[in-house]
Parts: sequence; structure tokens; C-alpha cells
Amino acid sequence: MCRNIRLLHNFQPPTTKAEMHDASLQYVRKVSGIAKVSAADEAAFDKAVEEITAATERLLGALPARGTVRTREGEREKASKRWTMREARIVRGA
Repeated sequence: MCRNIRLLHNFQPPTTKAEMHDASLQYVRKVSGIAKVSAADEAAFDKAVEEITAATERLLGALPARGTVRTREGEREKASKRWTMREARIVRGA
């Protein structure tokens, strides 16, 4: 999965529409292979992002909460620890 697409389920405060839109945009970019949309492709691209955002909102609304509630700060800390471990592996391998 694309590293830029983040987990959105079971957050406190709840995931925002902007976060869902951003994840949808990353998904459409990845699937289409298009990072910069041309004017000719813009309508199709925007429609796909809109539809995936709506589907994401429905999915997150339908899923029951499981496990502990996530926070954005907690997720940032976990990502920072993963990055530190990744850097250590790179240094050891060099």
C-alpha cells in the first residue's frame, strides 16, 4: 500500500472529511499513475476522488470501533519510532 495513505479508522477526534479526501486523492494518484492532472483528465480525476471519499466516509461510519482509540499524536510517535528503526538499519547496512 502507498505509504502516504494513512489509517483513518477509530480516531479521537474522529477522522475529518479533509483527511478522507486527502487519502482518496493519494489513492487515485497511485492507481492512475497521475501526480499532476491535465485539464483533459481533471473531471474524471475529481469525480473518482469524490466517489472514493464518499465510499470511505460510508465505510468508516459502518465499521465498529475495535481496540484502543487512536490519536494523531500517538500515530505520529509510532511513525517516528519506525523511522528511527529504519534509519538504524540503513546505517548498519552501509
